[in-house]
Amino acid sequence: MKFFTEKPLADLGSLASKSCNDSPARILVVEDDADARREYAEVLTRSGYRVDTAEDGAAAWTMLEAVSCDPDAYDLLITDNRMPKMSGLELVTKLREERMILSVILASGATPINIGWLRLSAILPKPLSTDQLVETVREILRKSHSGPEQTLPEQRNSPEQN
Repeated sequence: MKFFTEKPLADLGSLASKSCNDSPARILVVEDDADARREYAEVLTRSGYRVDTAEDGAAAWTMLEAVSCDPDAYDLLITDNRMPKMSGLELVTKLREERMILSVILASGATPINIGWLRLSAILPKPLSTDQLVETVREILRKSHSGPEQTLPEQRNSPEQN
């Protein structure tokens, strides 16, 4: 099963955003569909990023907790929403409740509503094209490394999951 449109990618390795320590940006991809997870990781790795993967929100949360004090912690989280054990919205909710500052892309077939308080960097509808994924990642990482530090809201509304 293919999750991307077939478009050739230019050699983007040299264009990958760098984290503060001048190493390639580190991305965590969370997707319960093994084919999509593998394809996302491959296209991002070919584009010059360091990519780790998790099969659901619970596994991703374990990985995020493990690196929370690491200077090489993740620069970006890309997550599906509908997954077993812990959905993408539940994962991002935990991330924000723990006041972890991390750019997040939600990639989902259904767009959830009332999620503004989660401060998502982008919502990408599935199926994704490789160009769309790489361009969005590049833009978000460029902004996050050049813009002011993010702040998290003090109050929020409950998210609705679709």
